[in-house]
Amino acid sequence: MKNLFFSMVFMVSLIFFLANVSEAAIACGTVDAKAAACVGFATGKAPTPTSACCSGLQQLAQSVKTVDDKKAICRCLKAGAKSLGVQDRFLSKIPSACGIKVGFPVSTATNCETIH
Repeated sequence: MKNLFFSMVFMVSLIFFLANVSEAAIACGTVDAKAAACVGFATGKAPTPTSACCSGLQQLAQSVKTVDDKKAICRCLKAGAKSLGVQDRFLSKIPSACGIKVGFPVSTATNCETIH
């Protein structure tokens, strides 16, 4: 009987753990894939954001469910921007060019932890 009780407690704990993991913030791999088409414009090599760029970012924006999702996306984009040579003067234009409301300044200098 004691073993059955501990087995049940373990199973319930595991279920709660897995439920919380599935609600984790958006992964950088997902962010990178959705934002990849924006690199040309964000680095100044393309005159406008492509439709694939805007579509990917719109999909990303629709996937945001929590503030932690916004912060995770911000952190991922900042990490990628550093390695790709993204320029703020182009990066900051993407939301309006794509018709996306972000709710915070889009910049490599944005403090992701202050997003709400």
